[in-house]
Amino acid sequence: MNVPVGERSFRQEKYHGDILMKIGILGAGRMGSTIGTVFARLGHEVIFSYSRSQQKLQNLALTSGGRACSPEYAVKQSNILVLAVHWTQLDDVLSQAGDLRGKIVISCTNPLNISDTELVVAHTDSGAETVARKLPGAHVVAAFQATPSEVLLEVFEGKYTAPRPSMVYCGNDRESKKTVRELLKQFGFEPVDAGPLKLARYIEPFAMLATELAYGTPHGPKWVYNFGRYS
Repeated sequence: MNVPVGERSFRQEKYHGDILMKIGILGAGRMGSTIGTVFARLGHEVIFSYSRSQQKLQNLALTSGGRACSPEYAVKQSNILVLAVHWTQLDDVLSQAGDLRGKIVISCTNPLNISDTELVVAHTDSGAETVARKLPGAHVVAAFQATPSEVLLEVFEGKYTAPRPSMVYCGNDRESKKTVRELLKQFGFEPVDAGPLKLARYIEPFAMLATELAYGTPHGPKWVYNFGRYS
C-alpha cells in the first residue's frame, strides 16, 4: 500500500508554542498503535505503517486522525520514526523503510526471542545499539522499552496529575534527545536522561523485570515506575 489513506479528523490536544512533528510509526502492534494514537491526539501528524493487516492500518488512521501507508513513504514524510516491531521483524521492516539517514529513530524494540522469554542481545551490547549500527546516519534514541503498552493511554489521559511516572531514555545525539524529551513530556511522563545509547544495555534488562511484573503476576499489566532524588 503506497498511497496514504485517512485524513486528520480531530486534534484533541493542541500544544500552542510547541513544534508539531511528522511522526512515522513502524509497527502496528499494541505499542506502535498506542504511541501513534497518543501523538495524533497531541496534534502531531502521524503516519502508521508496517502491519500484516492493511485493514488494521486503515482503521488506525481513521480512528486516530492519522494516515496509513508503506514504511518507505512513512520514512520519507516523517521527521521522527517510532520503531515498534518485534525483534524478529527488525530486518524486514528496515529493508522496507529505505534510507533513514538524518532521521530521529525512537527505538521501542527490545531484543527478545520469538517466545518473548529471553533477551537475545544483552549486557555487553543492546538492541538499541544494534539498531543504530543497522542505520548509519540515523539518530537512535531508546525509549518506551520498560513501560507496558497497556498503561500508555492512561498515562496520557492522566498527564495533568502528579507525580508523573518516569520514562528513562538514552541516545548519543544531544539535539535528538531534546526532541524526544519534549515528546515524552507531552505524552505524560517525567523524562529521565540515562546518558549515551550504550545505557540501553541496562534499560532493556530492566524491561524484562517490568514484563515479569506486568504479565507474570496477578496484578495486571498497568505498571509504571518512578525515579527520584532523595532530599
